[in-house]
Amino acid sequence: MHPHIHTMQFKIAIVDANILACMGLQRVLCNIIPMAEIVVCESLDELATYEESEIVHYFVSSRIYFEHTQYFRSRKGRCIVMVSGEMSINGVSTLNVCQSEAGVIHDLLALHKRAHHRPSTNGDGDMEHHARMPKPVQEPQLSQREAEVAILLCQGCINKEVADKLNISLTTVITHRKNIMEKLGARSLADVIIYCVMNGLYHV
Repeated sequence: MHPHIHTMQFKIAIVDANILACMGLQRVLCNIIPMAEIVVCESLDELATYEESEIVHYFVSSRIYFEHTQYFRSRKGRCIVMVSGEMSINGVSTLNVCQSEAGVIHDLLALHKRAHHRPSTNGDGDMEHHARMPKPVQEPQLSQREAEVAILLCQGCINKEVADKLNISLTTVITHRKNIMEKLGARSLADVIIYCVMNGLYHV
């Protein structure tokens, strides 16, 4: 059971029995929405231990969603179903988790971006919750060349392709990549993608 922490404004719940998958998504969400507390629940019973008013979004596995359709359909404006492939569910947002980490990052940021462009409403509460989620802002820290390298990495280029496009040596690319990771405190390319999108360097 995860301890309840009351220092955050709101919570985002990941509901999935696959804890390893949950941990990966939890790390990404923490980077995208650092003001939220990301809680992981293995079942609906564990989710029920949290106050519903604290949860602004549910990322739920397709298995748990279909086992408890009525519960999540009544919260569809706040529910994102994690699916395999391009599966769609009528009236509910989905996230394809069977793709590269960069692909998941792109889709999450697209969902987050759409949320910020929706008008406030009193419907099922989803817009009100979105309004409570300010967009994180990060100060640019990269030099112009580092930004160029980072953008190409976001586009899926490997080191040699970056070197060819920028007409620099492979060693220089590797050095820039190392400096980028250190400056951003990035642990993976996903962290670099998040930084670039949040700062307008790369568009989803």
